Amino acid sequence: MSYRQDLWEIAASRNGVVTVAEAEDAGVPAVEVRKLAARGALRGYGQGVYTHGDVPMTSFTEPTIAVDLAGGGAFLHRQSVLSLLRLGQFNPPKVCVGTRRRVRRRLPEWMELERRPDVPDEDLTRYEGVPATTVRRALDDVRDRMPPDRWKAVVDEALRRDLIGERDAASA
Repeated sequence: MSYRQDLWEIAASRNGVVTVAEAEDAGVPAVEVRKLAARGALRGYGQGVYTHGDVPMTSFTEPTIAVDLAGGGAFLHRQSVLSLLRLGQFNPPKVCVGTRRRVRRRLPEWMELERRPDVPDEDLTRYEGVPATTVRRALDDVRDRMPPDRWKAVVDEALRRDLIGERDAASA
């Protein structure tokens, strides 16, 4: 197999996204990743994060890019989790990413990074491979940021779709 095919395999399993670290773990040298990007097979976003041109982008691609740009341990949070799952009517202007550590990278303007050392492991999960807070945690985090009737409607929808349990809905 070629390096391009190896990278396609990674990207196809990660919403079209591949990182240099993942490429190297798969035996593709970083220099080959940069060559493929220069030839147009990959699109670079910075910090060793790329999308593969032969893998269709989905609604999960941009959140995957955002989390990868923020680095290890980063996760989607707040309304971005709800938007990702098409829960309620959210269209956040920026992808909200949380991290427990300090990040000194220059990030794109379409991202909002917030240091969140208070998020415990039990409040983290993955949706289609995207690290994120649980729906319950996302709902808790947006509760004071939206009208109560709208928030209750989102909770009810999450319950109907089995994204939270009865106990989570009752405590909400």
